[in-house]
Amino acid sequence: MSSSTETIEPIRLSAPQGAPKAYAWLAARARRAGAHVLPPLVILAVLLLIWEAMGSRAGAALPPPSKVVQDTWELIVHPFYDNGGNDVGIAWQLLASLKRVAYGYALAVVAGVGLGVLVGQSTWALRGLDPIFQVLRTVPPLAWLPISLAGFRDGHPSAIFVIFITSVWPIIINTSIGIRNIPDDYRNVAKVIRLNGLEYFAKIMLPAAAPFIFSGLRIGVGLSWLAIVAAEMLIGGVGIGFFIWDAWNSSRISDIILALIYVGLIGFLLDRLVAWAGRLVTRGTAAS
Repeated sequence: MSSSTETIEPIRLSAPQGAPKAYAWLAARARRAGAHVLPPLVILAVLLLIWEAMGSRAGAALPPPSKVVQDTWELIVHPFYDNGGNDVGIAWQLLASLKRVAYGYALAVVAGVGLGVLVGQSTWALRGLDPIFQVLRTVPPLAWLPISLAGFRDGHPSAIFVIFITSVWPIIINTSIGIRNIPDDYRNVAKVIRLNGLEYFAKIMLPAAAPFIFSGLRIGVGLSWLAIVAAEMLIGGVGIGFFIWDAWNSSRISDIILALIYVGLIGFLLDRLVAWAGRLVTRGTAAS
């Protein structure tokens, strides 16, 4: 009787061929993310510590961050409550303001791009309209509110008009600059291949001027958000501006601070959204 000995080879686990590259890519992405995220987090932490120290002193005018969180905890954890009338959560206040901004800003985009193209293309329109635009754009946003209230006799369309009239000017100016800066080579090519007016507008004019247009759109959306907060303080109703004013009248300083934080965050997100759309449309050539 014979016996045989068999050698069992150990099983070796090897990483896929592309794994080192994937790990390196993830590590590079993590380093880039850390380089962008870590500095503002550190600065924010330092500012919060300074604020906490100053707000905790006896006789401090503003509450420290810990007190703000304590006072506004119900608003933070229940942002969508609705008790009827103006007694609604801060999320509904923000959504009401965003709705007004959406209407006014959309009108400003349509009118601003259209008038900007007209002024950029026509020397006669530039000479006739540009002085009027330069005068009107210097009028403060709230100065338009009494006129709009007199004309519309209602707070909601008046607020939309204030948003429109505030945000339309940078869109007009940047669009007209973009149109006037279209290279002559592009115009000559359009003549050679005999593009009609609509084809020239869609294939030459808008793509060439898009970086300028989106720069104006970013400025406009920021001004829209600034204008609605100020206008709602005066027209009343549901909206983050009225919420801030009502909190001031009720001496709820912590509520005001919380609302300002939300206003800043939403303004930042609106700007990032328009910037993202600009990069998408212009393939990365718009200002970031």
